[in-house]
Amino acid sequence: MKFILTTHNITYTQAIEEHILSRIDKLEHLDRFAINVRVTLDHDSTKAPERQFVCSMRLAVPGPDLFAQDSEGDLYAAIDVVTKKIEQQIRKRQSKFKARNHTEASRKKRTRQEAEA
Repeated sequence: MKFILTTHNITYTQAIEEHILSRIDKLEHLDRFAINVRVTLDHDSTKAPERQFVCSMRLAVPGPDLFAQDSEGDLYAAIDVVTKKIEQQIRKRQSKFKARNHTEASRKKRTRQEAEA
């Protein structure tokens, strides 16, 4: 998976990159068809202290992209919350796909049963 990290008013460190990569590995495990992930980190000192760090993440997958954004007082907390939001979107997407398949299968079964009777 391709990884793109953009920072605004934040000093780019190896620790930040490692933290993001560890979170992305979990996402890659959940959705193996992910093409790339684009992470943007922003620090705005004019905002309230509990909302200074903003993290946004866009996961490119077949179909519509998944996007999440959050602002926190701690950069690492913002990254964690955004990752959880993307995980929820992946799970919801997979559940919808499974439900669609189950619905089609139950329709076919019902039509077979009606044809036999």
